[in-house]
Amino acid sequence: MPEPSNLTFPKNDTPNATKFDDAKYVSLTMEFRCNLRCTHCMIEGTMDRLRPTSDDEFEKILRTQEATHQWEGIILTGSEITLRRDLPTLAMRARTAGFSNVRIQTHGMHLARPAYLDRLLQSGVNEFFISVAGHNANLHDHITKVDGAFNKMITGIKMIENSNIEARIITNTVITSESYYALSDIVNLLAQFQKVVRHEFWNFFPMDGRDHKTLLVKLEYLMPHIIEAIKSSIAADKKCEIKNIPECLLGEFAQHLVNDQPMLLIDDDFWIEFDRNSFHNCPHQEICQSKHCLGLTQAYISRFGNEENILTPIKIRKCD
Repeated sequence: MPEPSNLTFPKNDTPNATKFDDAKYVSLTMEFRCNLRCTHCMIEGTMDRLRPTSDDEFEKILRTQEATHQWEGIILTGSEITLRRDLPTLAMRARTAGFSNVRIQTHGMHLARPAYLDRLLQSGVNEFFISVAGHNANLHDHITKVDGAFNKMITGIKMIENSNIEARIITNTVITSESYYALSDIVNLLAQFQKVVRHEFWNFFPMDGRDHKTLLVKLEYLMPHIIEAIKSSIAADKKCEIKNIPECLLGEFAQHLVNDQPMLLIDDDFWIEFDRNSFHNCPHQEICQSKHCLGLTQAYISRFGNEENILTPIKIRKCD
């Protein structure tokens, strides 16, 4: 197989575009190890027994893409995908199979190694989904439980920004009681980077019927920070997506609620754990016409109640 430096790949016609069609991406969970210990980790109790996508399953996806070209992009994810030593090879094989975009979902620490990042870029990785837990080292490292994680992540973003290879960066922030006040600060921190094109803010859910770590944030305290983050993203000309927030609370910013996800290949046991969240709890569920809202989780209701006084049913859809 050719070395990465000898390969050429078709360019994305709109490398700086902020629109991504999730239906045209397929996501493969290729690794379940991680070298961070984030307080909000969804699978901390199951990663030792969950099985990554097999080489045979990966091969089937590649063959399907070669035959049908049904996807634009592939997402290589896991607990931490950069722990796979063959990640550049996986990316290279995906690009040669016809994927225009190869995205990796990562905490970003290993991107601070120049030779490694260059190898990823040369292998065809052109989208980076990077977890940003906080707006500074104190908060980010406190949440990830690894000193230096923030500085390495930011260094990686700077190196992607300064690379002459076309690439896009999406950031991912999990909203918890430790981070909710810093959402707008995260946007402002990253506004300087042209290759950062989208921020995703995921309201935490504990994969359980109870909030054992008290990481959930009461919505009345959270929403001003969500709205501020959206406004900051608009001011910075970045796309902003909000996940797992009741649509009615977003008001004029409801179009920023995006709960759709690409097709995901993951161990079936993950969904057993996921179903413990029991989404779609809302006192107005029978009359609300929203098609996108996930309501409240059972863990949220168990701690804060069903929020009947602040949630309102959506009667008329302004946009789909």
